[in-house]
Amino acid sequence: MNLQNTSLQKLIIHYTGNKNNADPLLLSPATLETDDDARQIYGESFLSRFKNNHEYYSFSHPSSLQYNEVYNYCKDIFTNADAFEEASQSIAKHLYNQSLHPKIKGGELYVAYFDALPVESRMCKAVGIFKTENKTLFLDAQQGDKGIDLQLREGVEISKMDKGCLVINNKPDEGFDVLIFDNQNRGEEAQYWKEKFLDITPQKNEFHNTQHLLQLTKQFITGPLESDLGIEKGEQAELLHKSIDYFKSHESFDIDEFQTEVFKDDDRIEAFRSFGGRYTESNNFDLAAQFDISSEAVKKQSRIFKSVVKLDKNFHIYIHGRTDLIEKGVDDSGRKFYKIYYQEEV
Repeated sequence: MNLQNTSLQKLIIHYTGNKNNADPLLLSPATLETDDDARQIYGESFLSRFKNNHEYYSFSHPSSLQYNEVYNYCKDIFTNADAFEEASQSIAKHLYNQSLHPKIKGGELYVAYFDALPVESRMCKAVGIFKTENKTLFLDAQQGDKGIDLQLREGVEISKMDKGCLVINNKPDEGFDVLIFDNQNRGEEAQYWKEKFLDITPQKNEFHNTQHLLQLTKQFITGPLESDLGIEKGEQAELLHKSIDYFKSHESFDIDEFQTEVFKDDDRIEAFRSFGGRYTESNNFDLAAQFDISSEAVKKQSRIFKSVVKLDKNFHIYIHGRTDLIEKGVDDSGRKFYKIYYQEEV
């Protein structure tokens, strides 16, 4: 998806407070009047948060997709751009009705309409929904007749919105393609944006499967494999390296092949299968036993597949691979040590 030079056609701002705290809901009657340069800046800044986001979601509903409110409002905009103002107000009302947790902050809600977003060699319409909850103090220096006047202003960096989603007019019968971000993605109060307001579920594509299989593997190696089977840090690092190397060196994933190459031992394989069952059940989704590997997901997860051995409060050893070059032992006085072999300093 190319997010450069994407034209923003319409932008409207509402204010949604916390309904449970009796905060107000303020609806704008019309879109903002802006020139072409301003729309270009706004559009690129809004979309910049999705630049490295590869996990797609789709709108859903326990009964039927037709009952998902945001899905229907976006569908109305895609069908008739003249319905933008009314649909955006309905989106704001729906968000307000879901803002019930006492910790949810009120803020401006920006609804944007793009009519030509390049996606997979074709142009798609898109609706962006963004919310600001935290503001920053800025220094505004203005030149005047008597020198430079300095004022303190409160505002938001346009590229640092707190919450956002981008609804792309692709696969409408399946709930559209949806990208999201949420700076406050932990805690009960954070669930309202993704679960209550949008009601979206991950698309079970190659990115989804690759990302979650890697997350599952890392949690297993650094959790049950250590606590239940007594695997030490050095061997953990080796298994982490083998896991990520499998995904880097293969174009497709096969669960039996992966388990044999990485864990080998039957007890470890059985423990991995048991942990995988609990992982998918607690996260309420299934993972495919075979799938094409997403290089984007591997690149994203590689950052967390670095093992760190923490030695008291004095040293951290970062292990990226070649655990055969690390020797662990205890000297005659009972002091523990690691001996590291290397070719040259870098």
